[in-house]
Parts: sequence; structure tokens; C-alpha cells
Amino acid sequence: MQDAPTIRYAYKASLIGAANRFDLTDDGLSWRFAGRAGVWRYADIAAIRLSYRPVSMQARRFRADLHHASGARLAIISTSWQTAALMAPQDRDYRVFVSELHERMAKAGSNARLSGGLGPRTYAAGVALLALVGIGMAGLLIRALAIGEFAGALFLVGFAALFGWQVGGFVRRNRPVTYAFGHIPEALLP
Repeated sequence: MQDAPTIRYAYKASLIGAANRFDLTDDGLSWRFAGRAGVWRYADIAAIRLSYRPVSMQARRFRADLHHASGARLAIISTSWQTAALMAPQDRDYRVFVSELHERMAKAGSNARLSGGLGPRTYAAGVALLALVGIGMAGLLIRALAIGEFAGALFLVGFAALFGWQVGGFVRRNRPVTYAFGHIPEALLP
């Protein structure tokens, strides 16, 4: 049987220091960062959680959190720091790496727990908070219209549209979900 090619992925988590490097090898997931290195057999990866995690410098940032059977954790991020003001997206490389990781884990017979988005409790709390903010904004809008403050009402409508666009995408992509190896949620990949 022919060995599978090694798939590599690297990102800089900060401006200072070396890049975090990951290789998908025949032996497992090889990782190297912060002066440490190791190899996790694919069958020993206990869980993967994919999520959408935008930050101020990069609106399209995705994250894969891997948990080993020993309790150790690794994070793989879809962006890399290049300068003090620039985080570069690595969408294609990240997608290929995460997809191939899932494929190799499936071939190794992994029983990993595959989940995506936020945890159910965190998500429910966030949705409840958004509902309260929405009710409050609706109340302010009604009050502004009732007293004839049309400029204030227009501001509230514009703010609500911007808020809904920004926060709505985050909430939609991070809905809690479990999935199988062959069905990675598209919303959680770039």
C-alpha cells in the first residue's frame, strides 16, 4: 500500500515567535510549536470542535479545537499574523487540512466526538441576550415613532440592521451541531 502524502499547515498565532506547524503523516497528526512537539495518532484524537471566531483584524477566522484522549488540547486557526496590522487568511490551506484530518481519522477508525459551533448553553445564553436586546430596541423604536423622533427612529433601524448583519452571521454559523466524518458543516469552513 502506498503511503498517503504528508499534508502541512502552519499559522502564526502572534507576531512574536515561530509558527505553529502541523503535519498529517501516516503515523498521525504531528505538531510543533512553542518549543514543544509531538504526534497524536488519529485514533487517539477524542474530539474536534469547529467554530467561526471572527476578530477585529480578521472577519473570516475559523478555528478547530482538537482534544486528545489524554486531555491535551490543540487549536488550529485559519488566519496567520503577518504584520502588526495584518492577519492573512489561509482559507484554502485550512479547509484542505481540516478536511484531510477528518478523512484520515475516519480511515483510522476514530470514535472522536465531532461538534461545531458554540456549546449549547453558551449559544442559548447568547440567543436569549440577543432577544432581550431586540426587545429593548423595538421598545425604543416604538417610543421614537410615538413622539415623532423620526431621525432617532431611522438611527435605530440602521443600527439594528448593522447589528443584525454582524451578530447574525456569528450566531448562524455557530449554532451547536454534531456531525459525522463525511459531513463537515460548510458554515464552519472557509
